[in-house]
Amino acid sequence: MPMTSFLSPFHYRLAARLALASCIGLLIVFGTALLARVSLEGSNPRNIFQLNRDETQDFRNAGVPPAFWRCVGAEKLPASRRRYKTFGCAAPVFGFPGGTPALRPVSERDRDEQDQRGRIRSEVTLVGLLASVLDKNGRPALGLTADQFDVYEEGAKQKIEVFEPETQQPLDLALMIDSSLSEIKELEFEEDAASRFIQKLVRPADRLAVYEFADAVTQLAPFSSNVPSLQAALRRIVPGDGTALYDAIFLGSQGLTKNPAGRRRAIVLVTDAGETTSRADFETARRAALRADSLLYTIVVRAVKNEGGRNTAGEHALETIADSTGGATYFPDTLAQLGDMFDLIDRELRTQYRIAYYPDPRPPAGTFRTIEIRVKCECKVRSRKAYYSGGRLE
Repeated sequence: MPMTSFLSPFHYRLAARLALASCIGLLIVFGTALLARVSLEGSNPRNIFQLNRDETQDFRNAGVPPAFWRCVGAEKLPASRRRYKTFGCAAPVFGFPGGTPALRPVSERDRDEQDQRGRIRSEVTLVGLLASVLDKNGRPALGLTADQFDVYEEGAKQKIEVFEPETQQPLDLALMIDSSLSEIKELEFEEDAASRFIQKLVRPADRLAVYEFADAVTQLAPFSSNVPSLQAALRRIVPGDGTALYDAIFLGSQGLTKNPAGRRRAIVLVTDAGETTSRADFETARRAALRADSLLYTIVVRAVKNEGGRNTAGEHALETIADSTGGATYFPDTLAQLGDMFDLIDRELRTQYRIAYYPDPRPPAGTFRTIEIRVKCECKVRSRKAYYSGGRLE
């Protein structure tokens, strides 16, 4: 009979030892390969796009999307080691204040925009200002030169790059008429004065839009230089309940930002300064005007001349917003003076100084920056007190 085959304890121990030796051998091989790879990578200079945690946070704070530096890191690898194909990485370019960051391929940019280590540089935006300068008699101070102006941003003196006296830069203007019931007695006078203002102000290169506001804000005529059409829009004003004063400033600012850049912007508001139905508040309206780079001029028609007999909170709010934008607030004593107030605004818009500079140091994106203009003469100067360094009007 054939003998039954079996393994002795000795054979079991021998098989176990052989298996253990095989595992140890494999671990040694993998460990050696891993050490060789680490040694090879450690011998190369560190690529600046292989970011540590702090550097990654810096890029995110600067508005650079993580996908961008991951793409750049992939492009730095040899083609054989890339996990996916890349066709040029899009680097952020910061645009004009009030705008949104635009993207364009690195391959289309001038290589001089990056230094030898490949660090990203954001473009510096030219900051433009409009300055109204009045002499001691309240008349426009004409004939001033660039060396008579000093510009400061956050207390640091800036170099003036553009200086244009009595600027001919085209104008976009939002004319906003209060049509609330509290203004119904004055409405006819306001329409007549506004009609003459349109006739005198609007030139072929300028554009004006007409709005009315009561409990809501309505655009009666879009931006155009068609004087008869704009004047006809004034005759379509209908009285309404409530006064959405802050909404008018906010929506007027939004309307101006939709127009092309490179033009002056202004809001002219005719109102009794009452505020009852706005969804926007004071600060929202003020920041909207600043982001739009718009001047605010207000003509406050007061039914009650004595401050003790009326609520002056709206008047003070309008004065504050107008001052921060570089505009002004006017208080006619009689309805007959409405035309004079419009004439003052027209004269100021035609005698402004245009000044521009590149901020130094470069401001961080998404912040409000304080500005001050000083003039070397016995004059009073009005200009906006701040600008927004980036982002969009919300």
